[in-house]
Amino acid sequence: MNRSIISTEKAPAAIGTYSQAVKVGNTVYMSGQIPLVPETMEMVTESFEAQAVQVFENLKAVAEAAGGSLADMVKLTILLSDLANFATVNEVMARYFSEPYPARAAFAVKALPKDADIEIEAIMVTAE
Repeated sequence: MNRSIISTEKAPAAIGTYSQAVKVGNTVYMSGQIPLVPETMEMVTESFEAQAVQVFENLKAVAEAAGGSLADMVKLTILLSDLANFATVNEVMARYFSEPYPARAAFAVKALPKDADIEIEAIMVTAE
C-alpha cells in the first residue's frame, strides 16, 4: 500500500492522536478541521462566519500540502453545533467551491473540540 502522512505548518497542528491527513494512492483522507489559527493555535471566535472561513482556509492548506486543491475534494462532512448556521455554511462554501460541488453531509452535534461551532473533514482525490 502506498500510504503517506500529510502535514503542514499552514494548518493547525493535530491536537490529538491523529494526522492532518493520510494519502493512500491518489486519495487523501483529511482529519476534521476546526477554526484554529495555525500560527497561534487560538480559536477564531468573532462570528460563526469567521469560524467557517478559517476551517475552509485550513482545509485548503492541507489540500495544497497533499498536492491538490479544494477543487479536488470529492466529499465533505460538516459538523455544526447548531443547524441554524446551515445557510451561512452554504454562503461561505460558495466562496471556496464552484460547480460541480463535492458530495456533502451536514450534521448537528452536541459539542465539538474546543467548543468550536463547526468542524469539517474531507476526502480528496488528486491527479497523482
